Amino acid sequence: MTFEQFDQLVDQALDSIPPELAAMVDNCVVVVEADPPPETPDLLGLYDGIPLTERDSEYSGVLPDRIFIYMNPTLRMCRSEAEVVDEVHITVVHEIAHHFGIDDDRLHELGYS
Repeated sequence: MTFEQFDQLVDQALDSIPPELAAMVDNCVVVVEADPPPETPDLLGLYDGIPLTERDSEYSGVLPDRIFIYMNPTLRMCRSEAEVVDEVHITVVHEIAHHFGIDDDRLHELGYS
């Protein structure tokens, strides 16, 4: 799978988020990269920012939160294109949930671990 094809899967996963939730995403960008940082070679995604639940009246003038989706570890763990599609969707939803302040324990309960 090419980088462009993978990037399109991320776009499709983002498009599948219900509009009422997507409208609540604030000051956040999604970045697709080939590889995660060297110290976490198997990382599929990462949320870097201040969750909505932790923002207060002093939150202003900050750089956008970033959601990273990493292609190569996803491709390594999946055996088929269908698995890649599913894993990209799960990863995108997982990282957006962090933007909303949902932690890993709750995500695991919901099936997005």
